[in-house]
Amino acid sequence: MTNSNLKIRSFTSADLDRVMELLRLNTPQYFNASEEKDLQEYLTNKTEEYFVAEHDNVVIGAGGINYFPAEKTARISWDIIHPSHQRKGIGKQLLLYRLKILTSHPSVHKIIVRTTPLVAGFYEILGFTSTTLEKDYWAQDLDLQVMEMNNPAL
Repeated sequence: MTNSNLKIRSFTSADLDRVMELLRLNTPQYFNASEEKDLQEYLTNKTEEYFVAEHDNVVIGAGGINYFPAEKTARISWDIIHPSHQRKGIGKQLLLYRLKILTSHPSVHKIIVRTTPLVAGFYEILGFTSTTLEKDYWAQDLDLQVMEMNNPAL
């Protein structure tokens, strides 16, 4: 797949079932089954900016942004890539797309991602540093790894 074959666009309610399917395809390796209801609630009621990555009109990835103005932070949220498209640059393109949006917001001083140690290396390569590790946060043997970066545009 070439970069030109990938389209990133805003999430719509028509994408809900496909994004939920992506979560299931990544469970239990990257997510716990209990998180399904959290994602459903997030996509239905709590998204601020959420995007999907399409290849040949099929959603193969998704990820969002949430803003916390009082803290001057933004959080990268719910990154999910179809297992057969992982390690092909889709997640990187989707993250860089959102980082470009965030660097245009001078009110965002810090960008945070909450992930697992299994995926921390991906974010480190793109400039995030680990700040906190909390054992069994998401579920048994599924730890929380908090990572952050300063807004590179500031």
